Amino acid sequence: MRNSITVVVVDGHTLTRYGLVRLVGADADITIVGECGLAAEAPALVASSRPDVVVLDVALPDADGLQLARGLRDRHSELGIVVLTAQAEDDVLFRALETGVSAFVGKTAPTTEVLCAIRHAAVAASSFTATGLGAALARRTVVMPTPLTSVGSAASALESAITLSPRELEVLSLLSTGLSVPAMATTMFVSLSTAKTYVSRLYEKLGATNRANAIMTAMRLGLIELELGVPA
Repeated sequence: MRNSITVVVVDGHTLTRYGLVRLVGADADITIVGECGLAAEAPALVASSRPDVVVLDVALPDADGLQLARGLRDRHSELGIVVLTAQAEDDVLFRALETGVSAFVGKTAPTTEVLCAIRHAAVAASSFTATGLGAALARRTVVMPTPLTSVGSAASALESAITLSPRELEVLSLLSTGLSVPAMATTMFVSLSTAKTYVSRLYEKLGATNRANAIMTAMRLGLIELELGVPA
């Protein structure tokens, strides 16, 4: 018999949290090991219960849920993080991608999608998935046809991207999975400052200012492919 996926739920709305706990806990393969309503309570709860996955609301009463997610990701590189949100705007989705969460799910999503996101996060914590990511990337590309500042810099970035070193390709791959920079440093067996330098140099070559820009540019150049939906 396979082990149950252990989950902590963090949501400031009591009824929503209660419903989520009941919903998730009813699945035979998932066990709720803790719940709380405040971001301030979450780090200690996660540290003590050591869940496979934490499911949290993007809007908590005492803090930004994505800031909490970033802190949890930096402390627990193997922790699956599923963000639930009533805010379906593209900007929120891209912030979640930048934060390094495992899955981004709307609160109006079907039950099966929430459960699939939890299962995904349990086995692929560093791989970002979100229904609608492909469409959001397409909209961002239309609004910002290129993140570069000029035609000359675009040509320069394209030439540089074609000649990315093996180390730079590794950094790009890790960025595309949603891994935080501290977690990347651990994975690459380098110091945090060295990892930051690698990321900065990659951004410079791609003409990007953040992770989302870098990933979109790399996709246009055919350097990476993203999983664009919650797996079944």
